[in-house]
Amino acid sequence: MFALALTGCGDKPQPQAAQPPAVTIAQPVKRTVTDWDEFTGRFEAIEEVQIRARVGGFVTSVEFKDGAIVRAGDLLYVIDPRPFEAVALQADGQLADARAKVELAKRELDRGLNLVQTSAVSEQVVDQRRQALQAAHAAEMQAEGALKAAKLNIEFTHVIAPIAGRVSRHLVTPGNLVQGAEGGATLLTSIVSLDPIYIYFDVDEATYLKNNRLWFEGRRPSSRDTANPVEVLLSGETKPSHEGKMDFLDNRLDVSTATLRSRAIIPNKDLSILPGQFGRVRLIGSAPYEALLIPDTAVATDQSRKIVFVVKDDNTVEAKSVTLGPLDEGLRVIREGIKAEDRVIVDGLQRARVGAKVTPQVAHAAPAGAKP
Repeated sequence: MFALALTGCGDKPQPQAAQPPAVTIAQPVKRTVTDWDEFTGRFEAIEEVQIRARVGGFVTSVEFKDGAIVRAGDLLYVIDPRPFEAVALQADGQLADARAKVELAKRELDRGLNLVQTSAVSEQVVDQRRQALQAAHAAEMQAEGALKAAKLNIEFTHVIAPIAGRVSRHLVTPGNLVQGAEGGATLLTSIVSLDPIYIYFDVDEATYLKNNRLWFEGRRPSSRDTANPVEVLLSGETKPSHEGKMDFLDNRLDVSTATLRSRAIIPNKDLSILPGQFGRVRLIGSAPYEALLIPDTAVATDQSRKIVFVVKDDNTVEAKSVTLGPLDEGLRVIREGIKAEDRVIVDGLQRARVGAKVTPQVAHAAPAGAKP
């Protein structure tokens, strides 16, 4: 039994060789992409109106709901029109009196012209009657102007919306006295248009020079004469939710910031965007070109360099320094550093060591029609 025990102790299992760590590899995706430049912008209304009283008087009613959508021509305020109606009635009477005097002056002039032929009256009398008719016509015109002004004041007592848009709150309640244009017009409310809406943003000088160079080379249309498309991301969004087009470029750069003020116009059918909001503007920054793309997670950082790990034919790992481009539909554009046939490690970077062997596993293809 002792001999058998010694024999059993001598049969030790041999250790198995360690397997190389498994990593997931994939070849770069090759497709046509277009670069986009991004800027921070602020939305502004295309039309904005401050509603002020054009005549003085007491406010009798407010005809809108605070923050509501109004149309051009909607009634907003009513100012007591009775004083202006009385002035208009008085002006109407003055006009009637002036017209009666014109008729009388015409008849007297006609009689004088007939009498002067028989020397019954002198030429001086005829000249005086002709001058009296001209004065009567002048008085008639003054009376007509006074009546028109009185009717305009009556019209101004009904404050209407000059544009369509969203109205602010009412700043004057019924019973308050407001001042007209002659004494510093009282601010009643304001209206801003919402659809479409502008977004203003500043383009840095380097981007402007790059785009200008592309235009000279015929590889990108200028936004001065072409409505280049733009995409807009609102706060908290990761994908563009609105599309628009370029509308304006300023004629000079701001000397204090070295930026060019630019503007795009954005449809706002659902009225969800308000003036004053911030947004990220994406503007076409290149002509379409063929590019290699890999998942952004496959890019590692080595001090100041960006690198990717590639599996060579003998299944050893090699690090390649790359030049990155922008993100395009979730994939990172690689401008320089890799080839289309390279097997890039896209998962398991923490297990990869330069010069060590790995067990590569090909990444599964995405379903047809799925986003990468």
